[in-house]
Amino acid sequence: MYRRKATAMKTGSLVTPATRTGLSLFAALALMAMELAPANAQDAYGGYWGGGDVMLVTPEGDILDYIPGEAEVHAMRDRRGRTVLVDPWGNIVATVVPNDGYGRGQRRREYGRDGYPEPRDRGYGYSEPGEFTGAIPEYRDIAPAPVEREDLPNSLPSLSDREEAAYDPQYDDPLAQPMPPAMTVTGKSRAEIAALQVFLDREGFSPGVIDGKMGSNVTKAIEAWQQATGETLDPNNTEDILERLRFNGGLPITTYTITAADAAGPFVASIPEDYAHKAQLPHLSFTSVTEMLGEKFHMDEAYLRELNPGVDFSIPGTTIKVVNPGPNKKGKVARIVADKARKQVLAYDEAGKLIAAYPSTIGSSDTPSPSGTVHVERIAFDPGYTYNPKINFQQGANDRILQLQPGPNGPVGTVWIALSKPTYGIHGTPEPSKIGKTQSHGCVRLTNWDATELGKMVSTGVTVEFVD
Repeated sequence: MYRRKATAMKTGSLVTPATRTGLSLFAALALMAMELAPANAQDAYGGYWGGGDVMLVTPEGDILDYIPGEAEVHAMRDRRGRTVLVDPWGNIVATVVPNDGYGRGQRRREYGRDGYPEPRDRGYGYSEPGEFTGAIPEYRDIAPAPVEREDLPNSLPSLSDREEAAYDPQYDDPLAQPMPPAMTVTGKSRAEIAALQVFLDREGFSPGVIDGKMGSNVTKAIEAWQQATGETLDPNNTEDILERLRFNGGLPITTYTITAADAAGPFVASIPEDYAHKAQLPHLSFTSVTEMLGEKFHMDEAYLRELNPGVDFSIPGTTIKVVNPGPNKKGKVARIVADKARKQVLAYDEAGKLIAAYPSTIGSSDTPSPSGTVHVERIAFDPGYTYNPKINFQQGANDRILQLQPGPNGPVGTVWIALSKPTYGIHGTPEPSKIGKTQSHGCVRLTNWDATELGKMVSTGVTVEFVD
């Protein structure tokens, strides 16, 4: 009989708005850099999965209220050492997780409470902002039709044809002037840079993955923010950054308690490179809790681990430090500019005001992105993907059509914004840390959370202009 070890975790006192107002720079940075105590739910359990100290959680997040018979399943270990129950056909029936009292009486994952709202629209139509977060919807529901590329037309309208297409000249004005250059950042700590990244992310001017490091994506975000606001942002003035953060969501680092549903997944052991192997997976979901949490909080997975040294993220009830990115940007986008030179997507409202910007990977030398003007034809959340080597790129030795299931690790991530030039779109990615630093197969690639945010602000007919 294994008995639960009683553990205690020391937590900091709550910081109210009143106390935040008086925070000094050093106090704020101390809060940002604080270390959490080890997980308070890391309890040992025996090899028998029916013990009172564990529970069985299905890949969908349900908690089994019975113990499968020995003839129905056999126990295996996944790559993180957890016990999983597998049926005779190789399907995961449940994962064994510690039962620390969480989920008693719960038989269904409550997405709204845990930050995973259940979307009402899974098709290609537009949904109102606010229904989705950067998190990934549940996979047991029927997925929309897969993305499929078609034969390319001969040409597109060139930039010189825009006047004939009745474009408003005011739209050309923002591009006529170069963006105000960002100041050089010197001598800033990881915590200070992370605070800057969080501020920009909350403002809708994405720095890409938040990792506490300066780079071109952060610089571009600062420049776009300055263009939109008419202000100058001094990234070296941490006092000013923290004061701005106080008014748009509070301190950049917060705490989060891992739930049983978080630990249960669904996950896959790994994502193969070969598309033929990808097509054999039932879904292209996350491979670990850290990957899922990194995407949920807009963080680089390595940075998440650095903030929480020695923590086992697979244990429900564990309290960790995460970035506090705030809610998605809201607004109505009337025009999108995909700037190839800047590797950035710029979103404008009906008045021609820049309201959001995202680092992006746009095209490549072998499959360049289109030039000229197109428009949004549809928006698909959680899309599947059809690989067709005759009209797509050639991937390895795959020479036949393949159907890939939805998931954040799919080729187009969790969002597909289809453009009027067939086979091209704005979409998410399974590798957010590479955005703005690598090439794509002709499309415009954003992080999944940025693509989701943009997808909720656009509708069919929105103009998308590619500029060199």
